[in-house]
Amino acid sequence: MTDATADAPKKPGIVGKIIKLLIRLVMAIVLLGAGFAGGWFYFANPMSPAQNALSLLAPDPMTEAEETADGEAAADGTNPDGTPQKLPRELPETPVFQTSYYQMEDPLTTNLNNSRRYLQIGIGMSTQYNAQVMTNVETHKVALRSDILGVMSDFTEEAVADAEGRAQLATAIKDVVNKRLEQLEGFGGVEDVFFTSFVLQ
Repeated sequence: MTDATADAPKKPGIVGKIIKLLIRLVMAIVLLGAGFAGGWFYFANPMSPAQNALSLLAPDPMTEAEETADGEAAADGTNPDGTPQKLPRELPETPVFQTSYYQMEDPLTTNLNNSRRYLQIGIGMSTQYNAQVMTNVETHKVALRSDILGVMSDFTEEAVADAEGRAQLATAIKDVVNKRLEQLEGFGGVEDVFFTSFVLQ
């Protein structure tokens, strides 16, 4: 009978129950504390995260005040320390068009009028019309070279000796090029002629 009593399972004591209850109570307190701390950190800031990020991007009031002071000091065109103030430049209101360029591959050489000397020039052209103008120049470059050589041979050595004479030659070449393009394509469009090389031989 004593052996049977010794083999019976022991019931859990009250101490074990108290320990389990304490563990659960401590875990609940820790979870409540974590929730309270998280809520406090979130709601203590009156701004939402988006508003907080925007406030970081907002200008500093002190900076605005300094800029206002600078603006007031700029009325006479100088900084507070007396140095000249750099003012922004206004953009032009007129539209700016893209300029296209074309350069003839080989220079043109011809003898000058009433002279034994030869003139050799490299020619470039520009337009602010669309790319079709320079396509037309490339298409008809054989006829254009012939016309340009004819214009060059009309000028004398004295006429091309100075900058004014060279400017007149450039204008004459532009006019003959546009005339030929108008005959062949119905539109000229070359607005400027440049000399990429200019040699009297």
